[in-house]
Amino acid sequence: MIVSRDGVGVVEHAEQGPRIAVAVVTMGNRPAEVDALLASVAKQDLPPARIVIVGNGCPLPEFARRLGLPGEVTGIEVDENLGCPGGRNVALAKLREFGDVDVVVELDDDGLLVDADVLRRVRDLYAADPRLGIVGFRIADENGETQRRHVPRVGKADPLRGGPVTGFLGGGHALSMAMLARTGDWPAEFFFAHEETDLAWRAADAGWTILYAPELLLQHPKTSPARHAIYHRVTARNRVWLVRRRLPLPLIPVHLGIWIAVTLVRTRSAGGLRAWFGGFVEGLRTSGGERRPMRWRTVWRLTRLGRPPVI
Repeated sequence: MIVSRDGVGVVEHAEQGPRIAVAVVTMGNRPAEVDALLASVAKQDLPPARIVIVGNGCPLPEFARRLGLPGEVTGIEVDENLGCPGGRNVALAKLREFGDVDVVVELDDDGLLVDADVLRRVRDLYAADPRLGIVGFRIADENGETQRRHVPRVGKADPLRGGPVTGFLGGGHALSMAMLARTGDWPAEFFFAHEETDLAWRAADAGWTILYAPELLLQHPKTSPARHAIYHRVTARNRVWLVRRRLPLPLIPVHLGIWIAVTLVRTRSAGGLRAWFGGFVEGLRTSGGERRPMRWRTVWRLTRLGRPPVI
């Protein structure tokens, strides 16, 4: 069952440009953080046309009434936790029903927009480039530090250097609704892990640009992905699903061989390794969705951008 509570009125922007929505998915366990995030959205100098908040297997409080949020606020409650990509797909489906949004900004429920011009900058980026598909934000903690895994480049890349890239961070990003109409939405079956790579590869294969814009800052607490109990298993399973779905056949064993070696080097826990290889086998035995491999010219494009799709 899905229960929706809609606000009233859509903000009419005085300036022309792509219409921006904000989507947040929460499991209900971070009420203070969600309040702070939505308060930072309310302070944006370009109010979003719509705000969609998804309760992923949890009830939602009356955010809009309490915080005085701009625009139309829609709360959606789903009975079960659909995972991050599944929850985001619920928000996207609702935005399509409205039919009046061009770009959706998706934010982690424990993030914070420090600057008041983030949505305006997003609008300007999309207004300047009709082939812009995805914009990745810079993720930094309260001390301004960006974790290495949050920089969408190989090696010790400068987190302040922007430009075209091959991937993006799920914590804070913007997606073109026109791009999603071509590529499809998030891979809901992934539940958690590698869903950003799957979407990024589809976007690149369809000719859309992925831009890392470090001037767009999402403040986010420093975390480890291994904090999730299912991390090792689903990371391995989804990596197998990812390459089976998206890579040309000759590259599949290369990609998986490299990541088996990386995992053996990085993982210190015997239990973590058992879970990882259990997930790997699960990925081989089960279907992760329709196979639509990228073209070889996309492989070359990703390689020229600094990250061939085997690393």
